[in-house]
Amino acid sequence: MAEYLVQEAIKEKKISWDEKVPVSEYAFYVARISDTSGVYLNLGESFTVRELYNAMAVVSANDATVLLAEKIAGSEANFVQMMNKKAAEFGMKNTSFVTSSGLPANELGPYSVKTDQVENLMSARDSAILARNLIRDFPEALEVSKIPRFTFRPGSKNELKMANNNWMLPDLPNYYQGVDGLKTGYTQAAGNCFTGTAVRDNMRLISVVMGTDSKTKRFVETKKLYDYGFSNFKLTKQLDKNASVKGFETAPVKNGVELTVPAVTGSEVNVLTKIGGEAKFTPTVTFQDLNAPIKQGQVIGKLVLKEEGAKDTDYLQPEDAAKAGVDVVASQEVEEASWIRLFFRSIIQFFSNLFSSGTGN
Repeated sequence: MAEYLVQEAIKEKKISWDEKVPVSEYAFYVARISDTSGVYLNLGESFTVRELYNAMAVVSANDATVLLAEKIAGSEANFVQMMNKKAAEFGMKNTSFVTSSGLPANELGPYSVKTDQVENLMSARDSAILARNLIRDFPEALEVSKIPRFTFRPGSKNELKMANNNWMLPDLPNYYQGVDGLKTGYTQAAGNCFTGTAVRDNMRLISVVMGTDSKTKRFVETKKLYDYGFSNFKLTKQLDKNASVKGFETAPVKNGVELTVPAVTGSEVNVLTKIGGEAKFTPTVTFQDLNAPIKQGQVIGKLVLKEEGAKDTDYLQPEDAAKAGVDVVASQEVEEASWIRLFFRSIIQFFSNLFSSGTGN
């Protein structure tokens, strides 16, 4: 979550990547907690937001994390409030943060948080939701998370060369083709955890493993999930971009020079299919209530493909069902009709309806 909030603060121009952040007393204290990940920040040092973010994302540096939290929110307590608020926005119903770093609230010495809830809590599903939001909203985060080896304070006498805690990256012990993220974690209560992601042939998987008894075991279990996903499923192209959908070639338009507008797919249409299967899909397009003028390329509806004979899809979140599908766009513009054109059109429509009524049709 800290990674997401840093990326969001950058996007909103609250901070910048090159902005220098002096090491605080709190970050200095966290750097010296035994058996935790960090880059050993020292008082008197300053680092850019980018340096601290990379340390947080690549080697899970707790000291860099709390320093960024203080930079963005003024205090860790304020940052934790931001984390919980964002979790609620994402629909993470089984998540509650008490520290920015993930460390237990009662293991921070003089900075310990007085709370009945000592551990940060997050379900496996919520972890997947968070990972998806980070990847979808800030895909550039993967450019950092996929770095196999990391150097902090390069060229200085205190230079640190460290491997990514994600051992499934290239040249690391549990390398797996396609893995480019995302985040490891450990506390005594939670055990060794890993929320990962891998992509092959444009199909991205997100995995969550929790509670293993060793660092290696979390990657062994993750490999099993990826092997199953990539060996059993694939993305299959159903329609090209700018293709018309049979039975939904046009959409009705009100108050336009034309009565309809040609409709085409806004992007290539791919669906998840079982390898070796011969699934057939039925297309359905739901058009918006359109009023002229319509611009070329304007989104005018949503295409959903439903596998024939299949059960309802199990989505990560219930609301995903409403968001499923591919945008359908106008392939040409439709100008707004003049009042005189609309006037004569209404007269013609009136007599047409009258004639139909009179003939019993």
